[in-house]
Amino acid sequence: MTGDVVNLRQFRKQKARTEKDSTADQNRISFGRTKAEKQLTRTLNDKASKALDQGKRETSAEPEDGN
Repeated sequence: MTGDVVNLRQFRKQKARTEKDSTADQNRISFGRTKAEKQLTRTLNDKASKALDQGKRETSAEPEDGN
């Protein structure tokens, strides 16, 4: 009928460690990208932006009047 004797201080510390580890795992998934991945994303965004700018029509600065 007797249970295992548990040191509550050690139990709290172990629980805090496991929570910290799970938070760290989530952050690695969310924010952990390699330098190469960041550079690739930056390059693709720049390329898409340039392609979009090339398709824009240029308008004159002064409005044309019918006179």
